[in-house]
Amino acid sequence: MKPINVTLCPACGGCPSVEISDHGVTIGEDRNTVRLTHAEWNDLVARIKRGELHEV
Repeated sequence: MKPINVTLCPACGGCPSVEISDHGVTIGEDRNTVRLTHAEWNDLVARIKRGELHEV
């Protein structure tokens, strides 16, 4: 899998990012990160698509 990296604020390099790789999904910045398995990420995406999670 080619890694995917999305920065949540493209205007600078210091904002949280989402990185998807063969090893899982990492969300955050510097030492403030969380790592999800592919199954956990897919569950999160499915819940958003079903409308179980909304904007805050």
